[in-house]
Amino acid sequence: MQTLHVALGERSYPIHIGQDLLARADLILPHLDRKRVAVVTNTTVGPLYLEALCEPLRQAGVAVVPIVLPDGEQYKNAETLGKIYDALLEQRCERGTALVALGGGVVGDMAGFAAATYQRGVPFIQVPTTLLAQVDSSVGGKTGINHPLGKNMIGAFWQPRLVLADTATLATLPDRELSAGLAEVIKYGLIRDAEFFRWLEQNMTRLMAREAEALAYAIRRSCENKAAVVAADERESGERALLNLGHTFGHAIEAGLGYGSWLHGEAVAAGIVLAADLSRRMGWLSMADTHRITSLLQAAGLPTAPPKLGTDTYLDLMGLDKKVADGKIRLILLQSIGKAVCTADYPAAQLRATLDAFHA
Repeated sequence: MQTLHVALGERSYPIHIGQDLLARADLILPHLDRKRVAVVTNTTVGPLYLEALCEPLRQAGVAVVPIVLPDGEQYKNAETLGKIYDALLEQRCERGTALVALGGGVVGDMAGFAAATYQRGVPFIQVPTTLLAQVDSSVGGKTGINHPLGKNMIGAFWQPRLVLADTATLATLPDRELSAGLAEVIKYGLIRDAEFFRWLEQNMTRLMAREAEALAYAIRRSCENKAAVVAADERESGERALLNLGHTFGHAIEAGLGYGSWLHGEAVAAGIVLAADLSRRMGWLSMADTHRITSLLQAAGLPTAPPKLGTDTYLDLMGLDKKVADGKIRLILLQSIGKAVCTADYPAAQLRATLDAFHA
């Protein structure tokens, strides 16, 4: 097991990464206010891992309330969130009851938002079971749900007390979900870690083959990058916005196609391609660099051709992004591989040219 820390003063917390950690109730117990937890999972992850997590907790004297939600991005909404509240109220869960998210990013986001708002805030623990959640969404305290008009537009910052990333759960991850997680891994190399990007170019075959050593390294390196950014800018007033490379385009893709049609990581990958193309048009990236980026995404089994929603549809949906300020769409663009910037200072004609180029 490897342990990293997110440095947030009194709210600092550990990230444990390793094999077979679900059974380690001893890692969870120190973070509980009382011996009662509500475990939020979904219909896919629950049959695989719910008892593996809950039984050791019960043996340690912890009462467990299981809450099983339908699986899919299309259920990341107010209606499904209400099911969590219903269960907490029906089971008379008190303020000291911790919510544990067992699953991927959708489960983590919804359980985290429920934890932030139930009785004005209860303890929260992340147990991510997908690569995307282990390297990105479980760390940093972003929680929320989707609205038909925009992704993650309703939410709260609510840091977990613990992130427990059991890499053994990746064995049951579908290939498509593994690739979706790799989009977020590649993102870290692009925005702040050129050496890691080069490592990914050299080792993507090992990652796709699920070699344990390579996956563990990629997860640790990604979490180190995420933890450093969150510690420096918890509420996304500056550097943390860079973690959204490809996301403004990607969220437009998800909303335009309908939530769940593309996985989040797939939409982010196509968004990264668009961001790289615009960066090239601005004279920052060379054609060779954009080719390296596209090639690595393709090697990870990710889509690099954005769906043809229409340029005006993209611009309309991107205008609903949380990073819009004073009516201007702020984008994360690449000055080079390993260096990103958040800016609204780009020619609108070049953004349109980028979108038009992929709709020809």
